[in-house]
Amino acid sequence: MKKIKKKKKSKLWTILTILFAIGDLIAIGGFVLMYGPWDYFQNLFVTTAMKTRSHKYLAYVFYSEEKVEQIMNSNYFIKIDEDVNLDDIVIDTSEKNKYKDEYEKELLTREPGNDSYKVLDVKVGNAKGYLVAIYEPEKVKLIRTKKFNIGTFGEKVTTMCERYGGSVCINGGGFANGLSNGSDIPVGYVIDDGEILWAENNDYERRGDIIGLTNDGKLKLMNNATGDEAIEAGIEYGLEFGPFLIVNGKSMEIHGMPYGVANKCVIAQRKDGVMMFLVTEGETYIDGASLSDVLEVLEKYGAYNAANLDGGQSTSLVINNELINSPNAIAKKQGGRYVVTGFGLIP
Repeated sequence: MKKIKKKKKSKLWTILTILFAIGDLIAIGGFVLMYGPWDYFQNLFVTTAMKTRSHKYLAYVFYSEEKVEQIMNSNYFIKIDEDVNLDDIVIDTSEKNKYKDEYEKELLTREPGNDSYKVLDVKVGNAKGYLVAIYEPEKVKLIRTKKFNIGTFGEKVTTMCERYGGSVCINGGGFANGLSNGSDIPVGYVIDDGEILWAENNDYERRGDIIGLTNDGKLKLMNNATGDEAIEAGIEYGLEFGPFLIVNGKSMEIHGMPYGVANKCVIAQRKDGVMMFLVTEGETYIDGASLSDVLEVLEKYGAYNAANLDGGQSTSLVINNELINSPNAIAKKQGGRYVVTGFGLIP
């Protein structure tokens, strides 16, 4: 009996030794990645953490304030300092007899029985993505919660989209407070039916980057504008967010990974008026897409104007009342995160 116990004890000790060794290897590997000579992982980790609302602290767990600032300063973009020229957009979303390239053909060739939109599976960097071509841009409108700042968590995009009768919807702008499930307090301006529904801190003189839609279905991007200026420029539906990725055919200059890699959500429009929703997915904050990855896909499919929307766990693509993408495992199971605004193809 004593020998059997000794053998069992020896076997248990061997297993524990192996587990400790594996743990040591993981710890060493993590240390090398965090503090080794490879800038890529450091940039990836810090920029992604710093662009989240509730996980900024993770960057400071591993790095000093000076190191975080150094990394953030080396990952940046140069803002496009001009507004969209609506006259450049001449709406003609019909199928063509001749296409410029394979991407245009793929985008504009209709699916049988559906002349409203088409969903393309795309690769965005290493992330899975969905590109929706919308052939009726005049039907793209703002969707939103019924009311703002009443002490709730906002609404899921699936709920909003169904209430509006939309066939395709995405999330839109940001929300305040940084609650895990979102809040019903928008960040920046919200414009609906040509009226300012929300101005942050009730400051109607404040300026921000406004993503808007005109009545005839054109995407209007305005830098440093007030809500009143946006309405005067023809914006009927709009919200404040960014950055603007493409303006009048000019792509934003990006250095490094200023927004890290995460789920991304974008609204864009081609010169022929075809509206595009681009959504990427990933289960964690390190397996999504970068802004450069997103920009590359937008350029391939001919985006003439494009703006970044709220990403991360808020990222939602809803088609026929179903959440198509996976923001992450938890958000997917819950049917998406609670948000305050979005855009949808509304009949």
